[in-house]
Amino acid sequence: MARHSLILFVDLSRLSFPAFHACSYGMPGRRLPSLRIIAGGAPMISFYKPKEGRIEKVSGLEPDCWIEVQEPRVCDLAFLILDLGIADEFIKKACDDKEASHIDYDDATGQVLVVVDCPFKESDSSELARSQYSTHPLAFIFLPDKGCFVTFSLTADDTVASFRHTAITDARTHLPADLLLRMLLTVTNRYLADLRSISSQIRKNEDILRHTMDNDVLISMLGAEKSLIHFSMSLQELEATVKLIGTGRVIPLHSESGLLDDLLIEVHQAVAMCDICTRVLNGVSDTFSNVMSNNLNKTMQTLTVLTLILSIPAAVFGFYGMNVARLPFVDSWVPALLISLAISALAIAILKGRRLIK
Repeated sequence: MARHSLILFVDLSRLSFPAFHACSYGMPGRRLPSLRIIAGGAPMISFYKPKEGRIEKVSGLEPDCWIEVQEPRVCDLAFLILDLGIADEFIKKACDDKEASHIDYDDATGQVLVVVDCPFKESDSSELARSQYSTHPLAFIFLPDKGCFVTFSLTADDTVASFRHTAITDARTHLPADLLLRMLLTVTNRYLADLRSISSQIRKNEDILRHTMDNDVLISMLGAEKSLIHFSMSLQELEATVKLIGTGRVIPLHSESGLLDDLLIEVHQAVAMCDICTRVLNGVSDTFSNVMSNNLNKTMQTLTVLTLILSIPAAVFGFYGMNVARLPFVDSWVPALLISLAISALAIAILKGRRLIK
């Protein structure tokens, strides 16, 4: 079977894709660079349309379809730019793994870019207390001239996959705003599920710390704190993006007001839950930090008292060991021992009177 390769040109001055090879394309009016990349293989692009209340896969590009792009390669970018005509700046922003949540509008083509942060499990362990979460950008691109809706993710996205496999009543890809709001609702529900997991993780760690100060548990608490920081920033940006969508100035809304209200409620709930989890975690961390400091103080106090008590016999026997003249009871070691015990008992009584020892 013959093998085919795709030859693309790279223009590093225009585009920069951190997750894979940077690429550009030979189109009229664009400067051709000197570097070439040869790439082959099947594209990571799928096409879907609603059928009988479920999103189903179709063989190729059709009107009013949803185009899913995950882990794109050079040939995928060529299809998006050459065949679909997506704006250069939109491709660049969609390929930026640090892109913040926002909405962009291209006046020349009428295309709209919506970027939101999607949660994912950064580390997975058999123990719930060691899971850590982060976020990655998920881009939605409206193509009014093609009648298509594109989702773009640099990594395999479980949230989009769950949306794809879930039956949706009256899901209409020819109304991109409806599909976008439903996807954002799925993203928000994923935030809520991960926040519940983090809350359970905090409770489990708290129970462990009540019995032992395990370093692994303390490191796990740090991971939960980092997860909540990522979620807090992403959810605040998501809330602002949803409110901007709700104005209808950038993306026309038809009969999606009820869906938009549900989305706003879920986003507010996720923001509030993240804030509550952060406060609980900070309270638990501060409490156990104080407990550790208190335990350290008690240990140092105990060691100091023991050092003081044990120094008394050493001082008494030291006098007798240096052959000091005219010391009483020099003929036997018993009196010196009794003197040491008496002074030590007196010191213990004084320390107990001052509640320095129990």
